[in-house]
Amino acid sequence: MTILDKIIAHKAQEVAQRKEQVSVQELEKSGFFAKTNNSLKTSLLNPASSGIIAEFKRKSPSKGIINGNVTVEEVTAGYVKVGAACLSVLTDFEFFGGSSEDFLKARRTNPTIPMIRKDFMIDEYQIIEAKSLGADVILLIAANLTPQRIQDLGKLTKELGMETLLEIHDEEELNRSLNQYIDVIGVNNRNLKNFAEQNVNASLELAEKIPAECIKISESCISQAETIKLLKTVGYKGFLIGETFMKTDNPAEALKTLIDEVKA
Repeated sequence: MTILDKIIAHKAQEVAQRKEQVSVQELEKSGFFAKTNNSLKTSLLNPASSGIIAEFKRKSPSKGIINGNVTVEEVTAGYVKVGAACLSVLTDFEFFGGSSEDFLKARRTNPTIPMIRKDFMIDEYQIIEAKSLGADVILLIAANLTPQRIQDLGKLTKELGMETLLEIHDEEELNRSLNQYIDVIGVNNRNLKNFAEQNVNASLELAEKIPAECIKISESCISQAETIKLLKTVGYKGFLIGETFMKTDNPAEALKTLIDEVKA
């Protein structure tokens, strides 16, 4: 089994348990169901935007603990203060050390910025759950979903007033996964089956193959201002970065330094 296979197998068990614990009707009673969406598309298209989607991530399957010494409120508020275009918060516990409570804390601390629920979405229940947490954007990963599931989950996301970020890694995933419910295309430079790559070659190779009308972002393996400048020249509007910031003592300060270097 690949790492992704293990994650999805565990996620299926986790979702089944959550359905037994909290009903859809209970989720729909959350105050966040009436919240107006903070648009990732609008944020990324703003000429003044940094384009950086700053992620709160405690650990990863490939690196283990990245940072266990900071709070989600402190880090995400710092990200927003120095100019993040969007926040990404992990809610997977088993492999990434995240939780729904992390997302709620970040949402309450930062009510007006777009927020992505970063998880492995396989079921409609998770989309409704994300809405109840105050999410603005749902991540759908092509590597673990069929084209029909991407369409079904994307349709529900749209009906609930949120946006869909479709994550791909290669041209085959791109070609089979596009549909009318996708708002943003994200190229993950790291192959989720082995977490091996350490460069942005996937983003560079797919830049011209993604339809011109699609907003595209590059995810993972980004740490240098020069890399962001290069990706901008081939049409990328957003840059999802987590580990580069989280491995430092002050993630927000690391983000500020990067933004300043990109502007220079």
